[in-house]
Amino acid sequence: MTNIQLLKFYSCIPLLIVNAVWAQAQINESDTAKFQLRVSAGGNFQEGNVEVLAIKSRIEFTYAPIKYFIIKSQNSSLYQSFSTKKADNDLFSRNYFYYKPQYKFYPFAITYISSNFRRKIDTRVFGGAGITWRVLDDKRSVIKFSASAVYETTSFNSSVYNFSEYDGTEQINVWRGTLYVGGWTYLVKNNFRVFYDAYWQPAFINRKNYRTQIDIGIDISVWQGLTCNAIYSFTHENVTVINIKQDDQLITFGLAYLLKKDKN
Repeated sequence: MTNIQLLKFYSCIPLLIVNAVWAQAQINESDTAKFQLRVSAGGNFQEGNVEVLAIKSRIEFTYAPIKYFIIKSQNSSLYQSFSTKKADNDLFSRNYFYYKPQYKFYPFAITYISSNFRRKIDTRVFGGAGITWRVLDDKRSVIKFSASAVYETTSFNSSVYNFSEYDGTEQINVWRGTLYVGGWTYLVKNNFRVFYDAYWQPAFINRKNYRTQIDIGIDISVWQGLTCNAIYSFTHENVTVINIKQDDQLITFGLAYLLKKDKN
């Protein structure tokens, strides 16, 4: 590493002490690489007047088993406790199956499974299909829009909600639409990147049942696939278990590593 690269690396260390390592979805399914892998893991522990434990991890990859067909998988976990009291114990797995993602328009199928301890969600599963529009995709910038329809089943650890029409059942089943936009731009000789994504998921038959999420972040290149990053996330879930807040915000800092293997 050069002196500048070392300076960038060590500047990340205090941020890692403040919070756990996290990596945003940054692998591009339209890339011609045979295999891409991005991993991050980390956490913090504090003992004394306050006991805090936080562990976060993420693994994301794409794989091209045959021509025109791409598999993309995003998997993450989060565990947090304060004074031995569990605050989070979440799992997340989102899997895509793309056909001809190098084209301007391409279809995809999606399967999703997650849990969220804080929101009292035991399991959430959905599956569906949609289409993506590559508005811009060059060496410096990427912008994509997508629309899809999914069928979702969510099992809650309660049967009382902030909207009474759902009371009396621990499971809510809905058809949802999804509108998504995401992308990134490289700056400062490709050493600095701003990335973002946002989606809106309304239920087809009940306008009160929707959720949104927005992620905005920066990557600073450190050395050969290693980046220092900061990410702001905002989520809103309109239908929740009673006494659970609809909004969550999170700012994280950390390191991530990207590995790519070409088809040749």
